Amino acid sequence: MNTFEAIEQRRAVKHYDAEHKMTDDEVQQLMSHAILSPTSFNIQNWRFVLVRDPQLRVQLREAAWDQAQVTDASLLVVLCANVKAWETADRCWTQAPQAVQDMLVPMIAPYYKDKEQDQRDEAMRSCGIAAQTLMLSAKDMGYDSCPMVGFDFEKVGELINLPKDHLISMFVAIGKRIKDPWPRPGQLPLNEVVIENQF
Repeated sequence: MNTFEAIEQRRAVKHYDAEHKMTDDEVQQLMSHAILSPTSFNIQNWRFVLVRDPQLRVQLREAAWDQAQVTDASLLVVLCANVKAWETADRCWTQAPQAVQDMLVPMIAPYYKDKEQDQRDEAMRSCGIAAQTLMLSAKDMGYDSCPMVGFDFEKVGELINLPKDHLISMFVAIGKRIKDPWPRPGQLPLNEVVIENQF
């Protein structure tokens, strides 16, 4: 499947075959592609919590307004971010040429230090990009997906033992659909959402 086909065919699917299991190799392939998602300064602040414990899935479903895809999808990813990843980002640059390391690594701390809103914004941007990479990769592998924010963030944080310096961005449910989504409800016209140069 080419990229355009994956984009066109990706939909938020709600109904999954609860008996289907992804293989470990499939999950490895999926996550290996997800971590190729770009992040500012290559800080790689996303963290992917793969929820495989059936009982924990039931508890998460309760915290997600009883949405069936939480338990029925083959894989449930709680997409989180370490908002303090910038503090140790130098380890993400060890394979870059020394001249590049010397130029970029010293820029990281001044950019984020004491800027909590910037740290949070960066985390959410990074997770959004990673979620789309995850969903398009899943589509290429023959799976469907559903990004989700319909849950109690605080309760989910408790259930997954979320560290204090992390935040939750969204769920992404991935699996084999058993029911097609409804037709696309409608897209705004390009001339309304694409702006040339200035508003």
